[in-house]
Amino acid sequence: MSKDFIVAIELGSSMIRGIAGHKNNDGSINVLAYAAEDSTQCIRKGAVYNVDKTVQAINSVVSRMETTLGTRIGRVYVGIGGQSVHSVRNSKERTFPLETRISDEIVDSLLDDNAATIYPEMQLLYPTTQEFKVDNQYQVDPVGIQCHRIEGNFLNILCRKSNYRSLNSCFERAGLQIAEMYLAPVALANSVLSDTEKRTGCALIDFGAGTTTVVVYYKSILRHLSVVPLGGENITHDLESFPMEREEAERLKLKYGSAFTDNDHIDSELSYPINSTRSIESPRFIEIVEARTQEIVNNAINQIPVDFSDKLISGIVITGGGSNMRNLQRAIENANPNYKIRVANFVKQAIKSNKTEINEHNGTLNTLIGLLAKGDMNCAGDPIPDTLFGSDGKPTVEVTAPPPTTDTDQDDGKVQPVDSSPEQAKEPHTNEGENSGKPPRKGQENSTGSKIRRGLSKFWRHLMEEEEN
Repeated sequence: MSKDFIVAIELGSSMIRGIAGHKNNDGSINVLAYAAEDSTQCIRKGAVYNVDKTVQAINSVVSRMETTLGTRIGRVYVGIGGQSVHSVRNSKERTFPLETRISDEIVDSLLDDNAATIYPEMQLLYPTTQEFKVDNQYQVDPVGIQCHRIEGNFLNILCRKSNYRSLNSCFERAGLQIAEMYLAPVALANSVLSDTEKRTGCALIDFGAGTTTVVVYYKSILRHLSVVPLGGENITHDLESFPMEREEAERLKLKYGSAFTDNDHIDSELSYPINSTRSIESPRFIEIVEARTQEIVNNAINQIPVDFSDKLISGIVITGGGSNMRNLQRAIENANPNYKIRVANFVKQAIKSNKTEINEHNGTLNTLIGLLAKGDMNCAGDPIPDTLFGSDGKPTVEVTAPPPTTDTDQDDGKVQPVDSSPEQAKEPHTNEGENSGKPPRKGQENSTGSKIRRGLSKFWRHLMEEEEN
């Protein structure tokens, strides 16, 4: 078994899943281990609500993968999502008494001021730049342009601080180092959406067990992210009220559930067996399932911002376990016939595996594999000894600097947490000295704004080269 592998863990509303894989030189990924544990007692709406049980589930998943790998797991890549994760638009501006050339320092100051924005009780995970308005013209790279006013437009991804702390606490208590934390919806988008879909505009809808996540891209930039607190579990709960046991409701939903049924195909004489003694009439079952499904679909489509709803040339891409429900595409078309629809059953990366769960290609593992694809650091720890003695069982990892990245996509989803508490807020920048020709302050070239600006510049150069070709 390879001693050079990457490990990713996804905390979902129905399952906590882990995967280990090795990246090949041709870009493909060999899946080496996979494990999953039920999370219905510890994860609610994509967020941790029982830390102890979550730690137990993580330890179980890791232990099973370690047994398969024959090696301890020292660190993991983690996705963050759930009900509280959402995007907020923000803008920062500068005005100048005289016409001023926009410099790197001015752009950096806008980026830094955005990162210092205070959101009470919320954690700023991921600030991303939309565009700059230079006087009355929109620009993607304003450096070098003469103007009297510049405005930076940003999209900030937030989550509740309590959810962020709980997630980190779970892995700390499990004895696992977090290699990197990524926004799960963005990692998913990067693995199932094509460059064309991102550029021409599309909405990715991930139908999960506890939540439905909506991500909107336009001109290759993340434009919106929101999470609807409804998912497949709500359909199951509705069926339970008939009444029936949860397991029975879930079985009926998976076997007979349909997002849309034509009236001509509804048989009032037909019944579906709940158990050996009870059944539910087909019309009643269809009514329950369709009503909740339609609510989920309508809420998801309503999350698409109005200013982008008519610009999404690539339409809607659906994925996730809930996307397997029969006639879901028809239900979406009924809700909004203006969008073309594509189902993303699997990721676009080449995945090699002999495991049934991986090869089912049903959309359930797309986020997990998307997180795995983001990894670039070896997650292997010590080998597991063959004897009962000689090891304290504690994983150790040789910490090395990550290799330099050549990724030009600014929307990589890597969480860049910023403490937005009032005591940590930065003083607002002033215009003094911005056009004086003074060298940048010591360390300014490594500021948050500078790093984001450099990534943004690379991204747009890459995009322009693609369009020219």
